[in-house]
Amino acid sequence: MQEVYYRKWRIRLTNKSETEHLSRGWHGSLELNYAHHQGSTELVHNQVRSPLKVQRPFYPEGQGVCHTVILHTAGGMVGGDRLSQRIDLHPNAHTLITTAAASKVYRSNGQAAKQTVEIKVEAGACLEWLPQETIVFNGAVYQQDLRVELAPGASWLGWEITRFGRTARREQFLQGEWRSHTEIWQQGQPLWIDRQGLLAGEEIINSPHGLAGQPIVASLIWIGQPISSTIVNKARMIWMATARQGEAGVTQTLGQGLVCRYRGSSTSEVRNWFIEVWQLLRLSCFGCQAIKPRVWQI
Repeated sequence: MQEVYYRKWRIRLTNKSETEHLSRGWHGSLELNYAHHQGSTELVHNQVRSPLKVQRPFYPEGQGVCHTVILHTAGGMVGGDRLSQRIDLHPNAHTLITTAAASKVYRSNGQAAKQTVEIKVEAGACLEWLPQETIVFNGAVYQQDLRVELAPGASWLGWEITRFGRTARREQFLQGEWRSHTEIWQQGQPLWIDRQGLLAGEEIINSPHGLAGQPIVASLIWIGQPISSTIVNKARMIWMATARQGEAGVTQTLGQGLVCRYRGSSTSEVRNWFIEVWQLLRLSCFGCQAIKPRVWQI
């Protein structure tokens, strides 16, 4: 009889095959399909494999917008874990997807933890991809690849908030590696390619071209409908209207998109700003107020 420590629990193993299974990590998957019918967006296909789970859909904004919450039942990722997600929105569907809690990437055992997300948004549909923050522990090795296929007339709003190290414990990201690749395509043409990477160490943490001593970086990307310079300026004014501790910037992408960047130390600061920008875009592009998912308030 063997005992190993996997994540935070001690697990008794009865044979070699179980030991090898845990050493390879969990290979979880998720497939979600949404369709629009008679004014309602419905989750018509839901197939998951542990450790990923999906709560039943919520409709705090009425039947037109389907809120979905993804859960990671293991509490976080370790080296060797592989998660894959496939999400399809049929024409005119409108979906908001978030996570039940902050995601955690634990110290690596020598292998990388990887997540792949493939999204297809058809004509007239809109996906708001708004996960809670990801906490990358010191020593973690993590890569995320996110690719969106956006049909003409479709819209995409996505954000990513990443904290390096458990700063409440004064932990810094001194060992490990983080990579995040986001690609948005439309009819074979790239609309947005964003490849970020961070090799842990004091030099990159303190460099003005790296974290500049701050533990959090974040991005918000809106693509799908033309954005005027007025909206870009309003997003900037939202940031400047309140005293802030972090650094931020807003740019326009080829006349049909908006990008917000943040570097700082406060998750609530960046999330509150992103929420206000999200509400601005909702009113400007859809003429309706955004309602925050209830899991954010727990």
